[in-house]
Amino acid sequence: MLQLHKLERYKDDQGNEIVYDGEIREDKIDIRFKGSNNTLVISADADIRDLLVTFSGDNGRIEIGSTTKKRAGLRFELRCGHESRIWIGENVGCAGRTFISAVEGVSVSIGDDVMFAKNIEVRGDDTHPIFDVRTEKRVNPSQSIVVGEHVWIAKHAVVMGGVTIGNGSVIGFRSIVTSSIPNNCIAVGAPARVVRKDIAWERPEVVPRRPNEQYPRKGEKSPKYWNLTDETAVPEKPVVRPRAEAPQRRLARRLPAPVRRLARKLLPSRKV
Repeated sequence: MLQLHKLERYKDDQGNEIVYDGEIREDKIDIRFKGSNNTLVISADADIRDLLVTFSGDNGRIEIGSTTKKRAGLRFELRCGHESRIWIGENVGCAGRTFISAVEGVSVSIGDDVMFAKNIEVRGDDTHPIFDVRTEKRVNPSQSIVVGEHVWIAKHAVVMGGVTIGNGSVIGFRSIVTSSIPNNCIAVGAPARVVRKDIAWERPEVVPRRPNEQYPRKGEKSPKYWNLTDETAVPEKPVVRPRAEAPQRRLARRLPAPVRRLARKLLPSRKV
C-alpha cells in the first residue's frame, strides 16, 4: 500500500494519479493506493479541510468539485473499490467528516450545494456479504447512490445503496434512507419516510435571528430550488448494477435440461 500525506499533483508507475493544481496541502491529508490505475481529481479551489481517501482496488475514480461560495469546508473519508466512482459536486459543505463508500463497480454521486452535518454515512455497500442459506446467493449486492442538488442531510443520518434523493430535500436527524426520496420534501425515521412535501430550505442559520423575524431575508432565497414535490420523478425500486456472468454459466443455461442433469452427475463439483 502506498500512503501519501500531501495533496499535490502525483503519478506513479502503477498508474495511480492525483490531478490537482491548487495550493499544496499537508494538514489532515491521508491518501492511500492499494491497487493500480486509480485517479483522484480535485478542483484547484476545493476547500479541503480533512481528507482520508482509500483506493482499495483497480480503476477507481474520485472527483471533487470546486468551492466558490462560503461553506463549512470539505471533510471526507472516501472509500473507492474496483472500477467504482465517487463524484462530489460544487459548493458542498461538511460540518464534520462524512463517510462515502463505493465498491464493486458502483457509483456515488453528490450534487452541487449539498449540506452535510456531522457523522454522516453514504454507503453503496454493507462492507460484508450476506447470503440466503438455501440458495447460497448473495442478498445484499452493492448499489449506486444519487444525492441531488441542494440536499440537507442532518446529523447521524445514513444513506444506503440503491437510493436517489431529489433536489432540495431534507433528511432528518438519525434517519436511515433505504428507499428513494422525491425532491423538495422532508424525510425522517429509520427507515426514512416522507413526512412533508413542497418544502424549500435555505442555509442561513436561525440562531442569531430575532423572534418573529420575517423569512427569508432579502437575498437569501434560492429560487432554483423552490419547487413542488414531484413523486413521479423518483424510481420506485433501486437499480442494482447487473453482474457479469461467466461465459460457461451462460452457455450451460442454453443447454437442454437432460443434458444439464447429466453434467451435474459427471461434474458434481461444478454448478451447471
